Amino acid sequence: MSVKSILIVGVGGQGTLLASKLMGSALVSTGRDVKVSEVHGMSQRGGSVITYVRYGDKVDSPIINEGQADVILSFELLEAARYLPYLKKGGVIITNTQKIDPMPVITGAAVYPEEIENKIKEKGAKIIAVDALSMAENVGSAKAVNVVLLGVASSYMDISEEDWLTTIREGVPAKFTDLNLAAFKAGRSVNQ
Repeated sequence: MSVKSILIVGVGGQGTLLASKLMGSALVSTGRDVKVSEVHGMSQRGGSVITYVRYGDKVDSPIINEGQADVILSFELLEAARYLPYLKKGGVIITNTQKIDPMPVITGAAVYPEEIENKIKEKGAKIIAVDALSMAENVGSAKAVNVVLLGVASSYMDISEEDWLTTIREGVPAKFTDLNLAAFKAGRSVNQ
């Protein structure tokens, strides 16, 4: 299989790192060569968090350059727009519709851009925008946004649902297993 590249982007505290860990584990369980690289930046202060996930028969580098991502999984709408140049032609952006004001917006130095989804579409990108926050709250916790988004992304990866569910059971603390399984299934139902 050729190498596939998934760029996971979000804001510190949204659970992007757990999502990348679960995705990497699910991919490893299928016997593929997997490389994961995280860039934390100012994540503790609400800054961008980026994770590169690449998998296939043989992956030489974890880094995804502009124009190489098959999928961009964005936990926040502005982050989807920010990393659009990384999407390859024919790729897909899966984004949470949640908006988290960056520091320039909080301080009044900038305004949160409007109609981001439409602007992404105008650039020719396929976008799947979901209210993952509401979906997570519906299954029991806003903190499950990351696993809802994994569920949506799972439809674009050739990993069986059972492999995903096993990875979640093994990768989250037991007291949160049922919540995360429900969150994953809610996200997975989006594309079915």
